[in-house]
Amino acid sequence: MPYRRLPKTDAARLKALEAIADNNVVYTVEGRFIDKESLAGIQRLYATLSDAISQYKLCMRTQVRYAKRIAPLQHNAMTYLSHFLQVLFLAVERGEVERPLMALYGIDADSLVVPYLKTSEAVMEWAPKVIQGEKKRVKEGGKPILSPPIGAVVTHFDVFKALFDAQRQYQTRTSKALADITALRPEVDEAILKVWNMVEKHFENEPPETRFNLCRQFGVVYYYRRHEKRVY
Repeated sequence: MPYRRLPKTDAARLKALEAIADNNVVYTVEGRFIDKESLAGIQRLYATLSDAISQYKLCMRTQVRYAKRIAPLQHNAMTYLSHFLQVLFLAVERGEVERPLMALYGIDADSLVVPYLKTSEAVMEWAPKVIQGEKKRVKEGGKPILSPPIGAVVTHFDVFKALFDAQRQYQTRTSKALADITALRPEVDEAILKVWNMVEKHFENEPPETRFNLCRQFGVVYYYRRHEKRVY
């Protein structure tokens, strides 16, 4: 005997709502066993969930597109920043830049090691420190690093940062869109369960071969257990 199970995915929830909202029978005399309040709720939830899913998909596509575009920009910013630090450390080793001045860059003077820069967050953390440190050192009379100059580091970092900030905004929008869907699920499940109960109650006196087919027309989903013979 097949058993009923509520939708487990948002796509299945939307399909179940649509099966009720778009069923012409529910708007006829024969379909009045579904009360107007419940039907109105199904229609509202269908529109709301459909819009929320569309918004989430749009945000996710945009987020993915930005992620693909940001990779080469991150690489450029990381490369220039890393090269700048390597040249700076060589200048320290040669005595051209005083070791204590490394504190301006947020770097341990006793350990001249290029920090890990292979993530967006690392570049976002270290680039501003290095840029401000170099500007402050030069402003105080220090000789600027020229290969690459800090201006090149700034340029590539600014281009990367603009897209990074935009991507973060879309990540926030994507998270909010998903949260909106998550918040809808309990109400959607409750509404579907209520209507499915009405449907099964209405057809409960029909023979099984008729009852299950009639209920399916209103979106009720039935499953068979593994190795169970499919009869209805």
